[in-house]
Amino acid sequence: MSFVRKTANLVPIADTVFTIVSLAQKDKMENGAENVIDATIGSLYDETGNLVAYQSFFEHYNAMDNKYKAKYAASFTGNESFRKQVINWVFDGHAKELNKTVIATPGGSGAVSSTFNVILDQNETVILPEIAWGSYQLMAQQNCLKARTYTMFEEDHFNLTSFKQVCTEVLNEQKKLLVVINDPCHNPTGYSMTHQEWNEVIAFLNECSKTGPVVLLNDIAYIDYGTNQDTIRTYFNCFNQFTDNVMAIVAFSISKTCTSYGLRCGAAVLCGKDAKKVREVEIVFEKAARATWSNIPNAAMDNFTWTTTENLDNFLNEKKPYIELIEKRASIFVSEAEKANLDIYPYKEGFFVTLKVEDNQFKQRYHEELMKHHIYTVQVNKGIRVAVCSLPVEKCYGLAQKMKDILDTMK
Repeated sequence: MSFVRKTANLVPIADTVFTIVSLAQKDKMENGAENVIDATIGSLYDETGNLVAYQSFFEHYNAMDNKYKAKYAASFTGNESFRKQVINWVFDGHAKELNKTVIATPGGSGAVSSTFNVILDQNETVILPEIAWGSYQLMAQQNCLKARTYTMFEEDHFNLTSFKQVCTEVLNEQKKLLVVINDPCHNPTGYSMTHQEWNEVIAFLNECSKTGPVVLLNDIAYIDYGTNQDTIRTYFNCFNQFTDNVMAIVAFSISKTCTSYGLRCGAAVLCGKDAKKVREVEIVFEKAARATWSNIPNAAMDNFTWTTTENLDNFLNEKKPYIELIEKRASIFVSEAEKANLDIYPYKEGFFVTLKVEDNQFKQRYHEELMKHHIYTVQVNKGIRVAVCSLPVEKCYGLAQKMKDILDTMK
């Protein structure tokens, strides 16, 4: 007899990130930080090895009155000024033909998890990328959902054929689709889709919508670290092509945008052509929010609004050099990987670069061998993730060749 629900999975959670982070920290203490390559941490770090916390965000937050920080938000859906500013910030004037509304969530994670909970019934299937943030699978499991995966790549581009095949199979089974696309700056490969790829995906989803409702969950956690911030949001204009039976839920993470990982503030942006259907989904999201976390930190929401309006220039000026720093780190690793014939998935921008290791059993052995050589990375499905967001430039040089040399000794 068990105290938990019958559908509960009692296998202990395997933490693929923080366990390795701890091993890397131990190695640094025992052998010196200069002798260890720690490419595990999925947060933005500076060149001296310190976590970046934007002054343009936190100085104002720290100056807020404690009573203001302590009070509840105006609504469990989020402060109204925050909800309006999230739409302004996320879309930047694009996708004008869609009706939009916002539910404040505890980070981007809250937006993803609540979408799984709201959109599908138990035992239905969510469609995920084959290479992805591991918590997608856990969230599906916790919401009693099944998961199917599509192959991410065909050579150096998005695998539309696999995407269509998996969606068609699931649609035939349940007459409804919930599809996850983590883009731009995909976690963990750093791939960003072209407008042409987006147009093809949306044209296909529109066709699917003739059979049943289609929801696209677009996880944009890393959008504010793309190389070209002037154009990175223009793909949202492709969403204007939605039929009335397609909608998008955009999962936005202030944790990443404002380097406030522990403050847990984000948003689910619901958007579609049919205002009545968008409102219907919003009602269920509202109830899920009230029943799950009840309230998002009042000061976190208002501080985001202030930072991205009144303090915008300071914020962008502080953030820009870090985007350039990530680009430099990634460029070094990617170019040296190409020279060393170290196979990586197509990288364009963002926090992570991922080695292609399609045999997961071999990947496990390779990962362990890397650690023996004081190189710490994170395993993902069919790959090894290198977090260039936290790896100093100096340690990017020569890393690809070291990893290739270790790989060659195992063959």
